[in-house]
Amino acid sequence: MVASQDLRTPVVLTLQTLAVAACYYVSGQLGLLRELVVEGSVVTPIWPPTGVSVAFLLLLGLHCWPGIALGAFLVILSLTSPTPSALGVLAGNTAAPVVGYLLLRRAGFRTDLARLRDGLALVFLGAFTAMLISSTVGAGLLLVTGKAAGATFWAVWLAWWVGDAMGVLIVTPVLLLLSRVRLPLRLSRWKEAAGLGLIACCVVPLSAHSSISVLFLIYPLLIWAALRFQLAGSMLCALFASVLATVAATDRVGPFERLTRVEVMIKLQAFNGAMALTALILSAVITEQINTRRSVQRACHELVEVLEHLTAGESAEGRPPVEEGGTGRRQDE
Repeated sequence: MVASQDLRTPVVLTLQTLAVAACYYVSGQLGLLRELVVEGSVVTPIWPPTGVSVAFLLLLGLHCWPGIALGAFLVILSLTSPTPSALGVLAGNTAAPVVGYLLLRRAGFRTDLARLRDGLALVFLGAFTAMLISSTVGAGLLLVTGKAAGATFWAVWLAWWVGDAMGVLIVTPVLLLLSRVRLPLRLSRWKEAAGLGLIACCVVPLSAHSSISVLFLIYPLLIWAALRFQLAGSMLCALFASVLATVAATDRVGPFERLTRVEVMIKLQAFNGAMALTALILSAVITEQINTRRSVQRACHELVEVLEHLTAGESAEGRPPVEEGGTGRRQDE
């Protein structure tokens, strides 16, 4: 049995590494479908592999980092030859999610995102802080190799950093949510969920492609989804809205039609960031309040049961002793 387990461990690790690499590569190809040009450099508004990497690290542990490195290498091979600068980008793209994972572990992060502190940790540690590594390494290598001018460094750096951070804010919560799904699904409010989905399918495309800037119409849907369905509703709604807004921005239609490339990037990333923060933190606050209410109700029920037992015990002690023979007469009679 021990030999079988020892043999199984390398096989499992190999399969996990290949699965992580495959998911990274596929998500990278999806991210490359939509690109923006900022100061002559091509960047992705949302880079899903960062979210995929952080999610796998949280679910599987630190030993899956070779899969992240392999997936990043495959993405680079699909774009260019493995030059020293490309290998530097690979190192930055691997180190950033690993550092994010270590920061989240140190902060006591829980993957159910049921606490406000978990949502804040994912935002400020997993996304904003850790992704400074990949953006700094990537933009720095572009500057060193002469592919980006010194005057454009900060614009490219900001676009790179925001794209990586958006991947964590939008993709990671959805993957953590999917990892907790158990079949069969019990949808007690499936009619309301279907109605919310139908309205979202009408309002979100209209908001993203209308020449009138009405992207704010998505926020009531986001609040409704968070109030009624917590993380599942808010993050799925945010993911759907973010994808359609990114498509509209890269096609330069709707509210992004008459903007310059830099203005498109700023408006899109401001919208995606505000929406992801709203969805993540609001759902975490609501879930925390629901769990607190349930804990108080459970404590009240337990207190009532204890009082009932105490009352029953006092009643039993206060009863007169039962006389022998069951006749109600004393034994000496």
